[in-house]
Amino acid sequence: MSSEEAQALRQRLKSEAEAAGYFLNPDMDFVLDLMEGLLTNEERYGYQACPCRLAEGTREKDLDIICPCDYRDPDLDEYGACYCALYVSEEIALAQKEVEPVPERRGTEPEPVGEEHEEELVGFTRSGMPVWRCKVCGYLCARSQPPLKCPICKADKDRFERFPWP
Repeated sequence: MSSEEAQALRQRLKSEAEAAGYFLNPDMDFVLDLMEGLLTNEERYGYQACPCRLAEGTREKDLDIICPCDYRDPDLDEYGACYCALYVSEEIALAQKEVEPVPERRGTEPEPVGEEHEEELVGFTRSGMPVWRCKVCGYLCARSQPPLKCPICKADKDRFERFPWP
């Protein structure tokens, strides 16, 4: 892969991130190294697995670590950066805060709630994931925490509420 390919991927991810209210790490060399890793994994596996994690090589087993991974938002919320530090908080993007190490979340998610506890599932999917609703535009998402920004209307995280589902 070429440096032009890495630059093009960085620009595409930057545009997508900004459109959804996210920020890429401002360290250009660091980000371009990550882009090369994503492109290498895409060449190797057929999908862009996180370059900072060991991929299984089977899409079904790696769905949670395909960039942007399932752990990005909880990591951003708690640490200001995702595990590989590609995505960072606004404070880090503006150099008001430094990137801190982010512990691995993969494999630490709670087990799904069984059908025997179905009455406890109001506001949760069958797998035990909470459902969040943007109070501004009505966007729904099932995830452990609401997104930092609504991908539809760009409302902040605090504009989300738990949604009684189903």
